[in-house]
Amino acid sequence: MATRALRRSVARVRAAAASDAAGLRQALAALLVSSGGDLLAGLTLGAITGTLEALPGLLVLVPAAIGMRGNIFGALGSRLGTAIHTGTFRFSWRRDTMVGQNLWASVVLTLSISAALAVLAKTMASLFGVTDTISLLDFLVISIVGGVLSSVVVLAVTLGVAGLSVRRGWDMDNVAAPLVTASGDMVTLPSLFLATFLVGLGGVTAAIGTLSALVALTALVLAWRTDREVMRRVLHESVPVLLVAGTIDIVAGLTIEHRVESFLTYPALLVLVPPFLEDTGALGGILSARLASKLHLGVITPAVRPQRPARDDFAIIGLLAVPVFTLLALSADLVSALFGFASPGALQMIAITLIGGLLSTAVAVAVSYYGSALTYRLGLDPDNYGIPLLTSTMDLVGALSLVFAIIVLRVA
Repeated sequence: MATRALRRSVARVRAAAASDAAGLRQALAALLVSSGGDLLAGLTLGAITGTLEALPGLLVLVPAAIGMRGNIFGALGSRLGTAIHTGTFRFSWRRDTMVGQNLWASVVLTLSISAALAVLAKTMASLFGVTDTISLLDFLVISIVGGVLSSVVVLAVTLGVAGLSVRRGWDMDNVAAPLVTASGDMVTLPSLFLATFLVGLGGVTAAIGTLSALVALTALVLAWRTDREVMRRVLHESVPVLLVAGTIDIVAGLTIEHRVESFLTYPALLVLVPPFLEDTGALGGILSARLASKLHLGVITPAVRPQRPARDDFAIIGLLAVPVFTLLALSADLVSALFGFASPGALQMIAITLIGGLLSTAVAVAVSYYGSALTYRLGLDPDNYGIPLLTSTMDLVGALSLVFAIIVLRVA
């Protein structure tokens, strides 16, 4: 009986992969590219340990700042993907166009949510026992200035991916989430690091922090009341879910902060953090985007029991997870050796990423499907909710799963 069930499951996975071989190749290529890019983010994190020690509490902000780039622009990519599928995509910055309103909404979200993350990071770090944290103004400067610098790059990448998808016939649902989130991971940490040079300058820091907060608040208030329907809907639906997502990401940062000694014992584990969290979110992001498009096109309905096309997508995500996490472990171990970072060894790294990664992927499948189905049933756009909720949840689940795997294997 068990053997027969296993054979049926294997046959279903093979059939799902064969039915969308091109999509599988696109997604795997995008995930591998994103993993490589996120290793650079991991190396950056390992290289700025002195800054993290000099600015207590900054590590709490890092997952949220990184995740928010993916949340805002991953959702933008998902909406643009749906526009491409439905034939309504036309590139324009004009605020009376669908694409233009989406772009301006993303700019406003960048400013306002960066300010909110600074407040959340300061508050949560103080409440949960992170001692001698930097001031709120310091958090505001680092979060908003770093967020703006990184968002310029990520916005350009998102638009570039959309343009290439149209010209080359790619399915943006397969490539946008991993490429956009990877670009966010790569540029956010260096941007935050650059912003730290504006901290500790007395009146200059205070002026920049105050002005940045005022600009962010003013932009949100004005845009919130706009008569542009698409922009208003994106903001009204996105701000609440992004605040929830930001809070979850801050908790993920606290999880890592409280286990920082384990990561410092083997800095290779610190190198692993950004790409591991990104890959768990990207796998879920691919699934979320695919499900959103299927819901909009009527291929599936938001049923309690997932229909066959949705289950095929689940199988594809599971099939992608094994090689992605295995190669991630080997790559992290290799680059750590090249840069002289201590590592528990390739086999231990593979065990950590597979245990943590498969746990995270199982949660990602459930959150992606039922999150998309619920928002669609409520008459909301799953493109606005799916990726932010998924990626932030996966940041927390990924952090917990990674720490769980480290503890279970007694690595540090």
